[in-house]
Amino acid sequence: MFLNQRLKAFVSTTQPDKAREFYTKKLGLKLLSEDSFGLEFEANGAHLRISFVEKLTPQPFTVLGWDTTDIVSTIKVLNEKGISFERYAFIEQDDSAIWTAPGGTKIAWFKDPDGNLLSVSD
Repeated sequence: MFLNQRLKAFVSTTQPDKAREFYTKKLGLKLLSEDSFGLEFEANGAHLRISFVEKLTPQPFTVLGWDTTDIVSTIKVLNEKGISFERYAFIEQDDSAIWTAPGGTKIAWFKDPDGNLLSVSD
């Protein structure tokens, strides 16, 4: 039923101004609309809605992720924009904070201004 429908993802923010700047200037998403309830971005055909909330407890797991064609270059660009990547004691990560999953996928995690856990992979 939804195979041919565009996906819309949702995350929340308690800091609308910081979220707008992060998702547009640091991640490069296109802001489509803003109202008193949230921000909506275009992300390669999918829409991302950042809902405004009064309180937020970030989840300890990834809530959004992007596939990349070159994770090392992506991390370098994000580092240059002031984004740092998470390090975890329970997995082995390289110097760029990349973990290689048993199947070979390379993954690295970072947080938005509200502490939502995001990832890049290839």
